Amino acid sequence: KKKENCKMLLKEVKDDTRIDPLREIVGMIAKGKNASELFPAVVKNVASKNIEDPNQLIRASALRVLSSIRVPIIVPIMMLAIKEASADLSPYVRKNAAHAIQKLYSLDPEQKEMLIEIIEKLLKDKSTLVAGSVVMAFEEVCPDRIDLIHKNYRKLCNLLVDVEEWGQVVIIHMLTRYARTQFVSPWKEDDGLEDNEKDFYDSDEEQKEKSDKRKKAYTMDPDHRLLIRNTKPLLQSRNAAVVMAVAQLYWHIAPKSEVGIISKPLVRLLRSNREVQYIVLQNIATMSIQRKGMFEPYLKSFYVRSTDPTMIKILKLEILTNLANEANISTLLREFQTYVKSQDKQFAAATIQTIGRCATNISEVTDTCLNGLVCLLSNRDEIVVAESVVVIKKLLQMQPIQHGEIIKHMAKLLDSITVPVARASILWLIGENCERVPIIAPDVLRKMAKSFTSEDDLVKLQILNLGAKLYLTNSRQTKLLTQYILNLGKYDQNYDIRDRTRFIRQLIVPNEKSGALSKYAKKIFLAQKPAPLLESPFKDRDHFQLGTLSHTLNTKATGYLELSNWPEVAPDPSVRNVEVIELAKEWTPAGKAKKEKPDKKFYSESEEEEDSSESSSDSESESGSESGEQDEEGDSSEDSSEDSSEHQSESGSESEAENKRAGQKSSRTKGKRDSEDVDKENENSKTSDSSDAESSSIEGSSSGSESESVSESESESRKVTKEKGKKPKQDGNPLTKDVSLLDLDDFNPVSTPVALPVPALSPSLIADLEGLNLSASSSVISVSTPVFVPMTTHVLLHRMSGKGLAAHYSFPRQPCIFGDKMVSVQITLNNTTDRKIENIHIGEKKLPMGMQMHVFNPIGSLEPGGSITVSMGIDFCDSTQTASFQLCTKDDCFSVNIQPPVGELLLPVAMSEKDFKKEQGRLTGMNETSTLIIAAPQNFTSSVILQKVVNVANLGVVPSGQDNVHR
Repeated sequence: KKKENCKMLLKEVKDDTRIDPLREIVGMIAKGKNASELFPAVVKNVASKNIEDPNQLIRASALRVLSSIRVPIIVPIMMLAIKEASADLSPYVRKNAAHAIQKLYSLDPEQKEMLIEIIEKLLKDKSTLVAGSVVMAFEEVCPDRIDLIHKNYRKLCNLLVDVEEWGQVVIIHMLTRYARTQFVSPWKEDDGLEDNEKDFYDSDEEQKEKSDKRKKAYTMDPDHRLLIRNTKPLLQSRNAAVVMAVAQLYWHIAPKSEVGIISKPLVRLLRSNREVQYIVLQNIATMSIQRKGMFEPYLKSFYVRSTDPTMIKILKLEILTNLANEANISTLLREFQTYVKSQDKQFAAATIQTIGRCATNISEVTDTCLNGLVCLLSNRDEIVVAESVVVIKKLLQMQPIQHGEIIKHMAKLLDSITVPVARASILWLIGENCERVPIIAPDVLRKMAKSFTSEDDLVKLQILNLGAKLYLTNSRQTKLLTQYILNLGKYDQNYDIRDRTRFIRQLIVPNEKSGALSKYAKKIFLAQKPAPLLESPFKDRDHFQLGTLSHTLNTKATGYLELSNWPEVAPDPSVRNVEVIELAKEWTPAGKAKKEKPDKKFYSESEEEEDSSESSSDSESESGSESGEQDEEGDSSEDSSEDSSEHQSESGSESEAENKRAGQKSSRTKGKRDSEDVDKENENSKTSDSSDAESSSIEGSSSGSESESVSESESESRKVTKEKGKKPKQDGNPLTKDVSLLDLDDFNPVSTPVALPVPALSPSLIADLEGLNLSASSSVISVSTPVFVPMTTHVLLHRMSGKGLAAHYSFPRQPCIFGDKMVSVQITLNNTTDRKIENIHIGEKKLPMGMQMHVFNPIGSLEPGGSITVSMGIDFCDSTQTASFQLCTKDDCFSVNIQPPVGELLLPVAMSEKDFKKEQGRLTGMNETSTLIIAAPQNFTSSVILQKVVNVANLGVVPSGQDNVHR
């Protein structure tokens, strides 16, 4: 009755009334009485006050404490607290509610359905603080409920860059699984090309047509592309787990042609601590088996250091073995020679195994490796000798050629080697080749018979086998020896040896009890043995998701969620569509004032008439990934010598971008489209002044070069402002995606029945752009000639790689005669041989999507010691992507590539300082490329700075009124 009174009083509203029952409960506990049934009431009183506290930190802490109490009786109270916190105004409290969901589920799994409702509600949250935590709760409670992700997929992709790091890891892993269930395989194109099966009655032409159809059939879903684009900037993350998560996402869902981008970030992680190195190297080892080319440029990064722990050394050896080929094997073997001398005996033994694998994989060096291993047999270190014997045994087994001398040499080692595996390997080799060494084999058996009782069990089994083989091939000399060994084995302590002895005796020694098998004893013992397969231990790990514990352990860990196979037919993509109006409100950047008028809409009328799904896809794709991609470009520029100067590139290129947006000059990548836009505007007679100025600007600068530092947001803004004057025409003209340097290789044209690419800008940016007037033309800005043309050349093909043909390329900074969008490239070919090189031409081209190349005419012949310079034109699409192609002669083809320095994609412009400052003030930022200029203080004059800047970038000089400021 006393307890019931306490319960009733604890429900009172006034604090004074509730103090007395709490004192009584404390007294009951002090007397040792059971007060457990009052626990929920006490918790409710203590927690409820704090959960309703005006301070968000106290509310979150109260929820955290409440959810940490592992008592089933308070589950209902915990559920009510989580529901209330999930609707809290503070994102920090909602984040803690998501954390509490996982704790409650582990305490009472029966609450799953109610928790799923809360997860569904929190998944719609727009705060980056909540996103990672709620996805973690989703993964713990209901990872199979993919339907909850559909409407939130694009939002999660776009929030990804701003989520805290551990949340990014969880979201990326979840989206990887989601992509494998919702999109068709992007590898179909590659599979079709690799498919060697051919219909019996199909001709080559028909087969080619079929492969072309297979190739053309695949078009990447815009949402698939959105995920790949928005995770790409995270490869620059400082958190190793985030980089690893993005790498596994690219490996599992990106087209094979785009996976190579993850190699450099992964190699960068090798500078981390040894634990991170271990995990990264394991994943690289798995990748390098299937895609050697990804990590070949970074071969030296996997060389072993003396300070590396053994586990790291062995993993690096594994990767070096996977990357070994005919071109680099000589370098690797020299490296391995050093490793064999290491004081770390486990590492030295692993190196010898690596040499054996290289010898089996690359037939050209098999004999070299074999001879090297034989030399190691004279090593003082017994472990090195033993491991060499085991590897030589495997190599000799693979080669049917007689190696009698090596076997004789190894037989002599039986007196000195004590390692059981090595002794057993030598005995097996002698037994297999007993007919090739008829004199040595019986003597070896005699020595082994003397020491039989003291040998290891593994060696005893091989002695028995050797005796049986010699009994069958040289019975006259070895009959008594074999019978003696069989008698010793009959009474051995090990039952395996006793069984083997009985089996051999019945098989080889004829008697009345012998069965039919005795006639085939020789065929059984001396049959041709299959060669051992030396495979990588990481070969079968690729069925586990990279970066997971299961992949590290090579066994399925508790809680591991398997990646599903790609669906044959993509599920309905419309399930991911959300209302455009919601998106416009949702994606307004925080912290910016909304300047747009209430009646202004986010999209133009013609765009709104199209399906809402069409705008939702690309709007999030563009707006969500712009800043991340730009950050990535800025980071990656640190490793390149192709950057332009800090001030001139930033301000000069930005001003050009702004001028271009104002209709004052043309771009290499958009020359044709701008001229078409001008024609349309003339027809509509709406902006005739603007179009006249723009078309005249186009005529004056159509063959020049253009700045690469045009941000994606600026290029999109140009499209929106131009389209406002062309609404009547727009319905019949599908939009083409704008290309800028920040796009890199992600500007593949995407076209599906579901979504068309539409320009996506935040409403605040639309408002900022409303003040721009295309009809305002300025005559104070004009394209100028290059200030300086550097004589720097780059190696295209080294004479050693080109079998005497050497090639260098340079950028003359001259208008390209092959097209106004192309960069002019000069190639100098040299014949360093004493023979004529014939038919020099460009072979197969492997260019990224959108890139074009105008090749030089084939050169009939190049005399010995001769040299010739030819010109090419390459449209790099305003990016620093590499143009890969083959430089061929009559007899050979060599793979080469050209990567343009950033500075060679710019266009010099002459303008006044006033105009420069005016245009600079109108820029939105986010487009900076920098480099470091080094000069002695006494020589740091304006002319020196100018010379160094124009040496790396094709920029114009703006007159400056300040001595310490250069524009």
